[in-house]
Amino acid sequence: MTDGNKMARAYRRRFFIALGITVPILALSPMLQRLLGLEAALSFPGDRWVLLVLAGAIWGYGGWPFLKGLVKELRQGSPGMMTLIGLAITVAFGYSAAIALGVSGRAFFWELATLVDVMLLGHWIEMRSVAGASRALEELARLMPAEAHRVTGAGTEDVPVSELEPGDRVLVKPGEKVPADGRVTEGESAVNEAMVTGESGPAAKQPGDEVTGGTVNGDGSMTVEVGRTGEDSFLNQVVKMVREARQSRSRSQDLADRAAKWLTVVALGAGALTLAGWLLLSARGWLFGLERAVTVMVITCPHALGLAVPLVAAVSTALAARNGLLVRDRAAFERARNIGAVVFDKTGTLTEGEFRVADRVAYGDRDAGEMMRLAAAVESRSEHPVAAAIAREVDEPPQAEEFRSIPGKGAEGRVEGKRVIVASPGLLDERGIARPEEDELDRRGRTVVYVVVEGRAAGAIALEDKVRPESKQAVARLRGMGIRCLMLTGDSEEVARRVAGELDLDDWFAEVLPGDKADRVDEARRDGKAVAMVGDGVNDAPALARADVGIAIGAGTDVAVEAADIVLTRNDPRDVVATIGLARATWRKTVQNLGWATGYNVIAIPLAAGALAWAGVLLSPAVGAALMSASTVIVAVNARLLRGPERKEDE
Repeated sequence: MTDGNKMARAYRRRFFIALGITVPILALSPMLQRLLGLEAALSFPGDRWVLLVLAGAIWGYGGWPFLKGLVKELRQGSPGMMTLIGLAITVAFGYSAAIALGVSGRAFFWELATLVDVMLLGHWIEMRSVAGASRALEELARLMPAEAHRVTGAGTEDVPVSELEPGDRVLVKPGEKVPADGRVTEGESAVNEAMVTGESGPAAKQPGDEVTGGTVNGDGSMTVEVGRTGEDSFLNQVVKMVREARQSRSRSQDLADRAAKWLTVVALGAGALTLAGWLLLSARGWLFGLERAVTVMVITCPHALGLAVPLVAAVSTALAARNGLLVRDRAAFERARNIGAVVFDKTGTLTEGEFRVADRVAYGDRDAGEMMRLAAAVESRSEHPVAAAIAREVDEPPQAEEFRSIPGKGAEGRVEGKRVIVASPGLLDERGIARPEEDELDRRGRTVVYVVVEGRAAGAIALEDKVRPESKQAVARLRGMGIRCLMLTGDSEEVARRVAGELDLDDWFAEVLPGDKADRVDEARRDGKAVAMVGDGVNDAPALARADVGIAIGAGTDVAVEAADIVLTRNDPRDVVATIGLARATWRKTVQNLGWATGYNVIAIPLAAGALAWAGVLLSPAVGAALMSASTVIVAVNARLLRGPERKEDE
């Protein structure tokens, strides 16, 4: 369980226990008894002692986090919300205890109880909205296999990955994860390196090529010489980047804490001035002045301030969730209002993340449809993403016999008595199979494979990762909002140029590795405005964590989701627009609530201090408590008026 979850559970437990103690306090409070006409039914001899004990319990148990926070903030010389709350409940309890012990005046027991309850509720809500960073690191660790097949003189032995050392040789079987960073010494295969490069297709590997721990081997076997282990490995470097980015973000200070810092000064100053003023300028006595000072200090910490931000956050989080926008880090969500640039990952974010046949051409007098039928027969037996795209083009391809996969290069088989090969240009060159130097195929930013029938090139097929129609709409809307749109990808320059041109992006970067992606996010910051990173893969995790706002989209990997601040449940880039719109609306509501919560003090403090006593206007503790409750209701209603994002599905 993460620290954030533990804290949320602790606040929830304290809140419900304190709420249970509050019920009898309310029932025994003289003012509420008079209001409800239940004095005869609920009062009894010694009830003030019961009230004192119950109030002491709620102050000591329910108020403990705030009292502890008060001490911590004062030691650090930075008073904030905890100081303000701790001060208010301590003054209220101390003064009320004196009243219960015989000093003349009116106790603040029920105000103390409800203040503790509301503050616990607010902090519980806040803790639930704060995302823990540790789960991202746990997900990264799970990418590594537990064991490896270490090659020995007598064969192979299964050993824990933690026992591998540089120079060891390991056997990686088809479909297994590579256990450590290293270099291929024997065998050939195609390795899915999407977690490293973000490329949508597997990369061919042969002796001498580098492989990364955690990547997934294809349908060939390889022997790998271990190069880097432990802290030096790629995944551990990613873990380090995610951790550092998370730690740097945690230094940001909450807006409500800044308001509380000033209100702490106001509460202490106004309370002291009130007491001094009545002692020096009035003959009413020090007890009257003390009551005025306590009233000032209690109402200076209104319930509304404790709920102003958490209530809006809870409402906006619920609205976002109903619209498929899951907020994991409230502070980052608040920063989204200042986004000046959005950096998109390409594969699976702006594009659909899977190949499709974009063009085809048959050579000589061959029919293009027949060529596709023969190619689909062979490719229907393969699991390669390119093969799957070709197989989808034909409803019922014939059966292929004698099928054989050529790792990293293609596949071959016998179809209707003909030897058919679907292969990369490299395999044709390797086997000396001629192909036309020029044809009508559009190769711009596309992957091209050739179909060979009975030893002769029969045609070529171009495939591409299709741009989502929603991406065009999202980019157009973001640019209309004055937000720059950029793209990062591990794909080639040609592929990146095609996608960027199709979407009319402001800028793009190709062949970018994970560490460089995080650096590009830093470069995107201009004029002090925030940068959002939108991605869906492990390779995006450091950039998601480094950005002011990290957004994981759709069917993103667990690591991308855990490293992000906001998760979009749909594979729809337009939800990025909806997220920013909701963040701006949420900010407006937050400012309104904080304005009311602090503006309430502008009116209530002078009245509570007795500034208009000369005119017969004196704010009693009871009226002060009523105003405090009214401010809470107004803040709550205003928060509920927040509206969710409006989606425009079509343009």
